[in-house]
Amino acid sequence: MASADLRDELNCAICLNLYTDPVNLSCGHNFCRTCIVTVLDTQQRCRHYSCPQCRAAFHQRPVLQSNVTLRNIAEHFTASTLGEGQSGISCTYCVHYSVLAVKSCVLCEASLCETHLRVHSKAAEHVLIEASASLQNRKCSIHRKILEYYCTEDALCICAFCAQSEQHKGHQEKTMNEASEEKKKNLRNVLHKLKTNKENVEERVRSLRERRRKLQKKASEDTERVTSLFRDLKRQLDDLEKSAQREVSRQHEKVSLSVSDLIQQLKGQEEEFSRKIAVIEELCHMTDPLRVLQEPDITESDTKESDIDSREGFRQRLRDTGHVIEAQISRVLNKGLDDIMSSVKSGIYVDASSDILLDVDTAGGALKVSHDLKSVSWSERNIIRPNVRGRFTCSQVLSTRSFSSGRHFWEVESSESGLWMMGVTYPSIDRQGDGSIIGSNEKSWSLSRLISHYSVRHDKQETNLSRRSSGRRLGVFLDYEAGRLSFYELSDPMRHLHTFTAAFSEPLHAAFWVFIGGALRIRHRKDSGIISSQGPDS
Repeated sequence: MASADLRDELNCAICLNLYTDPVNLSCGHNFCRTCIVTVLDTQQRCRHYSCPQCRAAFHQRPVLQSNVTLRNIAEHFTASTLGEGQSGISCTYCVHYSVLAVKSCVLCEASLCETHLRVHSKAAEHVLIEASASLQNRKCSIHRKILEYYCTEDALCICAFCAQSEQHKGHQEKTMNEASEEKKKNLRNVLHKLKTNKENVEERVRSLRERRRKLQKKASEDTERVTSLFRDLKRQLDDLEKSAQREVSRQHEKVSLSVSDLIQQLKGQEEEFSRKIAVIEELCHMTDPLRVLQEPDITESDTKESDIDSREGFRQRLRDTGHVIEAQISRVLNKGLDDIMSSVKSGIYVDASSDILLDVDTAGGALKVSHDLKSVSWSERNIIRPNVRGRFTCSQVLSTRSFSSGRHFWEVESSESGLWMMGVTYPSIDRQGDGSIIGSNEKSWSLSRLISHYSVRHDKQETNLSRRSSGRRLGVFLDYEAGRLSFYELSDPMRHLHTFTAAFSEPLHAAFWVFIGGALRIRHRKDSGIISSQGPDS
């Protein structure tokens, strides 16, 4: 009995269940926080606040104070009265001991165990639901009647009395079942969209993960290829160093032998000169004139040095020998370095195409092409050129070189202002009309810039890129077999702008189109010149 009496004292007067986060009013009565807030929200509409238990009136919305002591007592009572494994709702009518409820009656606001459920009224107004501790939410907080309708304007569940009141007069009302089914229908639509979006996101995540896996694999392969390339370079450089050293030793050995031969020849000449010197000195010391005159004559011609012996001849032979050594060593080094560069290119598989030149015979009349065939700019006056087949009527020009295989990369520098386009095209592109502009047909692909904004185009389909222009140097990468054409902005760091994919079926030419104020220049590796918006001289 003591336990049942204590439980009555710990029940909220609104929900009739144990207090949950109890708060008190200034009149001294306690309620669950959610319960009293719901009541006060309802009373706020008529601006009249009162205690649900003692009806004490308040001029302003009461300030709620947490009752920590009562909360601790309620929690301790709940823990001590519920048996092990009992975490549900207790039967309202089993006051002497706690029995778990299996159903709750909305009308009676009571929870029922199996025993009390059998004797409970079977009338239709006694709505039975799963055992719940929040039965007060099933009744109108004002009229204490079962909530039966849903006001669509106020988005509020109301009872039959509320539906007839002035507050909801003229409002569209539905039964709770109708409103519930309608809401479920909307929720199913939202659920379907959410599931579809979730599947799309999951697919994108899978795709990105696969992309990341491929990139990681590609990075590993590229790293291994670069490592192998430099390993081969080091080996080839070591071999070239040894070969050059052997050639140096061989050449200097030949020179040494030649010098030794010269030394032997000069020694013979030295001995001959010594012999003649001794004879002349002996004759000069003789006192017998007859004997002096009878000795063979030694003239000045006997004192001349031969080409071998002359200083200039000797120096010339040494110089010739030195030139031969340098030439031979240079030949070995140049051939070895050429072989190494060939292996580097085959290892990287990219041709740095710095030999691209503009084909003047394709240039439209509104273009100025530089003498070195590397720059093109807009011309305010029409330039008279021979009327040859293949010339564009628009301000466009192609490269003389075409690409039908391999991987190629070239750099282009653009003017700061003006409109321009660059890309690649098949040589079978039309040469007349606006449809011949690169990107305006199925035979060409282009990147353009206007007022610091990039866009790409193919077969009249244009895509604006989100990236704004931040530099004037651009790179074009073409992988013919893979069917990839990529554009880059060569800033620091390099930025990828866009990649086209296609199955190329013809050779490709680099193509350039400029309009008012536009200019483009194909850069050499050593080219550091800057072009103006007016472009180079024609």
